[in-house]
Amino acid sequence: MKALIALLLALLSLPLAAQDSMPPAPYAYKQLEDPGLEARARGLMEELRCLKCQSQSIADSDAPMAGDMRHQVRIRIAAGEDPEAIREWMMERYGDYVSYAPVVSRLTWPLYAGPLVLLVIAGLLLWRRFRRKA
Repeated sequence: MKALIALLLALLSLPLAAQDSMPPAPYAYKQLEDPGLEARARGLMEELRCLKCQSQSIADSDAPMAGDMRHQVRIRIAAGEDPEAIREWMMERYGDYVSYAPVVSRLTWPLYAGPLVLLVIAGLLLWRRFRRKA
């Protein structure tokens, strides 16, 4: 019985081992030959978050997923795509969290409006309190 469980665990862990043993994408660690294009790609990579590390940009992360994202950025920059279009594509694919420059949308506007509402409420409460004392 123990041997059967060990065999099942070994078989279930094979996909995990295969994920990291795959070779990196060609442009994961190789820079573009044109320095201008590489600078544009590098600038965008600094603004995109690694989803696995979550505290590093894809330019700084060594995670395989970040390598794949760097590859996509470099391929698209080399093809002449605009960095902002690439950022939008990444955000569509991975969600708004991937960008260090968040956008205001129907889902994120409360994050921007919340502090302002709290500031107005605090101001009204202070005004009301000081008005009573006077």
